[in-house]
Amino acid sequence: MFGPDNVRRRWRVEDITVTKPDVIKRAIGAAAIGNVTEWYDFGVYGYLQTTIEGVFLPKDAGVAGGIIVAGLFAVAFLVRPFGGMFFGPLADRIGRNKVLAVTMIMMALGTFAIGVLPSYAAIGLGAPFLLLACRLVQGFSTGGEYGNAMTFIAEYAPDRRRGFLGSLLEVGTFIGYLLGASIATLVGVLLTEDQLTSWGWRLPFFLALPLGLVGVYLRSRLADTPAYLALEKESEDREKENKVSGEFKKIFSLWPNLLACIGLVLAWNVTNYMLTAYMPTFFPDIQRIQGSGGVSEVTSQILQIIVMAVCVVMIPIIGRLSDRFGRKLIVRIGSVALIVLSIPSLLLIRGTGGVSVLAGLLIMGLSLICFSATMPSTLPSLFPTVVRAGALSIAFNISVSLFGGTTSTVMKALVGGTGNLMWPAYYLIAAGIIGLISIQRVPESNGKALWGSTPSAGSKQEAKEMVADLKAEAAG
Repeated sequence: MFGPDNVRRRWRVEDITVTKPDVIKRAIGAAAIGNVTEWYDFGVYGYLQTTIEGVFLPKDAGVAGGIIVAGLFAVAFLVRPFGGMFFGPLADRIGRNKVLAVTMIMMALGTFAIGVLPSYAAIGLGAPFLLLACRLVQGFSTGGEYGNAMTFIAEYAPDRRRGFLGSLLEVGTFIGYLLGASIATLVGVLLTEDQLTSWGWRLPFFLALPLGLVGVYLRSRLADTPAYLALEKESEDREKENKVSGEFKKIFSLWPNLLACIGLVLAWNVTNYMLTAYMPTFFPDIQRIQGSGGVSEVTSQILQIIVMAVCVVMIPIIGRLSDRFGRKLIVRIGSVALIVLSIPSLLLIRGTGGVSVLAGLLIMGLSLICFSATMPSTLPSLFPTVVRAGALSIAFNISVSLFGGTTSTVMKALVGGTGNLMWPAYYLIAAGIIGLISIQRVPESNGKALWGSTPSAGSKQEAKEMVADLKAEAAG
């Protein structure tokens, strides 16, 4: 069960949903700003992790302190499925836009609140528990954010440009990470250690609030998606018929689609978190186990920022290519790249000198964006409009929590326990195999209407062309 039956009908121009370009642009910006906020926090927290440990834990915490701070980072992933199960079905009942406004506010307030928390020196053990509460709010809201944001963009985008416009959501992801990492690095460079520990670390977290307010403003200027409004208009009894229990039953009846979604998200996010979360911590292990190679912490941060910047430029280009050549081809290329190039990539990263390391990271980054540029347009096509946000949020967050968010922890355990520095390559190869199998089971969605929605165009002229194509397809 991977899509609707091909129902032939007599299409007219009036049947095609036409969304004006300026509305589409606002929709992209409104959805992407949530990703900017989420990954801004990811970059800030990751780059200031050592400082946060000193602020929220006792000075003699030792190794346990680092584990606790890393655990506080990981706990946000544990609650993401619950956020997806709550906010996803809610968006199918009350609308995508309302839910996205709520998750935007929660994400921004959760990040801002970290910046105003008292330290361990001020209130003792209450400090790490308050930090835990903020991380839980962030994780819960993020669980409802990304699946709904993908649905929001996919339902606004014209069928022929869904790949390119969906890829802009991931541009927001990488920009958020770049912004957070860059500001955290800048604060660390400009301030003394005492200034950073006493008050400077708070500044990057404060920026999340204005980012969130901008996001809420952008989202408040838009009506809900054309696909959702059309579905709502079709059934006045929608609320009555689509109770939570009924929706969950419908979602899990689509189990082949859920499994395909989980597999694709696994390949995508294992690669994502391998690059963004584990690689920055990999270099001390290289020097400890290998005795040479790798780069310093500062150099690794700079190289990471360079790779992210290259990805920002390349993602929309690949998104356009997916509109021309199809999503499945791009995903296959990314999966095969993981299978074939992961070992060479790791060998380069283990080499001596920044050029070698940069080349290895770039191979990993370019493999990653084959998924990042196509998944926002591929995954929403797996589910019908009536349960799209709920099904996508649940499958996405289960996969991220089980596989993506645990990547760094699993790699730490495998590399540390065995002393084998090639485990990241083996893990990426496994992810590539799963991605390749999963994409084989998914129909090509390029240029086609979303399941349960009428065809969508960006202009009247495009609508006329689409009607002609549909008539020719029906005649053939």
